[in-house]
This record gives sequence, structure tokens and C-alpha cells, in this order.
Amino acid sequence: MNESQPARRAAPTAASTYSVPVPSNDDSTPLAAAAQEHVSLLQRASAISRFDRPTNTRVFVVANQKGGVGKTTTTVNVAAALALKGLEVLVVDLDPQGNASTALNVPHAEGTPGVYEAIVEGTALEQLVQACPDIPGLTVLPASIDLAGAEIELVSLVARESRLDRALQSYIAEREAVGRRLDYVLIDCPPSLGLLTVNAMVAGREVLIPIQCEYYALEGLGQLIRNIDLIRAHLNPKLEVTTILLTMYDGRTRLSAGVAEEVRGHFGDKVITTPIPRSVRISEAPSYQQSVITYDGTSSGALSYLEAAREIALAGSGRVTR
Repeated sequence: MNESQPARRAAPTAASTYSVPVPSNDDSTPLAAAAQEHVSLLQRASAISRFDRPTNTRVFVVANQKGGVGKTTTTVNVAAALALKGLEVLVVDLDPQGNASTALNVPHAEGTPGVYEAIVEGTALEQLVQACPDIPGLTVLPASIDLAGAEIELVSLVARESRLDRALQSYIAEREAVGRRLDYVLIDCPPSLGLLTVNAMVAGREVLIPIQCEYYALEGLGQLIRNIDLIRAHLNPKLEVTTILLTMYDGRTRLSAGVAEEVRGHFGDKVITTPIPRSVRISEAPSYQQSVITYDGTSSGALSYLEAAREIALAGSGRVTR
């Protein structure tokens, strides 16, 4: 090579362009922290094969007047997690859209007997409840589009606010009498505060409120709490807000962290420790008529719901959870 010519540079390669990252134990980055949390949740989910049964049947109302915060998703997946851990669970689908029935693979086409027949016509629940085909121990009182007119029909009926309560308590007592006690009932409410939601809150003993980690989700929360207080004062003194679940949490954003901090500051130890993350698997599962627990049991969404169910079950057994 002529010394007067400059040396020709070698073509860049992947090795020369990029440095190989050095593994470290630093969990301060969002990705590392998420990975560590995933491993921890997986270990806890695998460590417990059965949850302890509560002393009495626990009846949860899953409610939030704002739509799109994860009510149905929470109902379906908490119920699935509890049932897969050996408990007897009933899901009452009180939303005319019937999304909880869809996710649990239970027929609910127009004309299918379900919650409408129970609260409007007075049909006994044992004639209406269906077993979830994918999860032993999980049963469903389905909702069809017939339920859409129930709000109007209930207005003229006697004891319109307590019709679900009477039907549910009778069913619980009948099962207990034959040694098949229900451990949990989860009532999925419509995104409104009409007579269907009032029926749910009169029938319930505990309220589980899913709160989306966005500030819009906090706007209607005060009104929901005031309505719960009114129902407790006039219709159901046993009703209590016992559980708050943060949903659609994104640990990479300050917004999610800020909403979570505000909710924890207000509700304290009623807030489930593990938030439910934004997850593609959670969104995909209903299209396959499954809960995320059965669709992809090792996904972050499934593990987070299993952990939430574990905390709920431990609280029911009287053990400290949070």
C-alpha cells in the first residue's frame, strides 16, 4: 500500500458498532424491576396449591360507575383464580352486555334463562346457574340481552331493590344445607347506578372497586362512595368497601404511579398490594372465551390477578395480607 494514501477503514460490523451489555444485578431500571416482580409473582403463585376457605360465604359487588376500568375483567379473573385454587365460586353477570358470561364460555344468547328470570320472574337460581366448562368449582348466573329492559320492569315490582338478595340468599342456604357451600360470590355490575346496581349492592356484603390508573378514573369515585353510603344507610347496613384494585397500571409512567399513590393515601390497606398491569394477554383472552388465568397462566396479567385473589382469600381467612 502506498504510504501517501490514507489507510482504508474496515467496514463496520455488529461487534464493532455495538457493545455487549454487561449483566448486572441492578433492578433500578423499569425493565429489570418488572422482570424481578414477574419472577416473584410466579414463585408465589406456584407455592400455594389451595386457598383457605372463608368462614362464611363472601359476597362481593364489583362496581364502578365509570366504564372501561376493568370491572368485568376483574370479576372474571379473580373468580377464576379463586376457583382454580380449590374454592367454590359463583359469578353473577348483572351487565346486559353479558361480557362476563362470554369470558367464562357460558351460553347467554337472547332467550337464555339467567339473571333476568331470577330478579324479574322469581325463578330459583338452581334452575339458572351454569357451570363454567373450563374451570371446576366455578359457576355462572348468566346475563342475556333480555336484562336490558329489567331496569324499567323492576320499577313496578314489590321490593324492587332486594330481589337479587332474596334469590341469592335462598340459593346460598340451599347449597349449604346439602354440604356444597359457596365460598365466594362475585357480582359484575353494569357501568351505571341504576336499579340493577342497587340490587347488587343490597345483595352484597363487600364492595370491590377496580380503579384505572388514570386521573379520569378518579373523577366519579366520590359519587360512587356517596351512593354506597346511601345504600348502607337505607337498604343494606352490612355493605362495606373492603377492596380496591388498581388496574391498567403502567410502571413506566409517572401518571400511573401518581394515581396509585393518591388511591393508597386515601384508602390505605384496602388497596390490593399488586396492581394489575396493562397486558395484551388480558385483552386477548375474552376473544377466546377464556379468562387470562386459563388463556396464559404465566403472563404478567394472570399472575397479578392470582396475587390479587390470594390477598382477598387471605383477608377472608383472617390472616394479615398487606
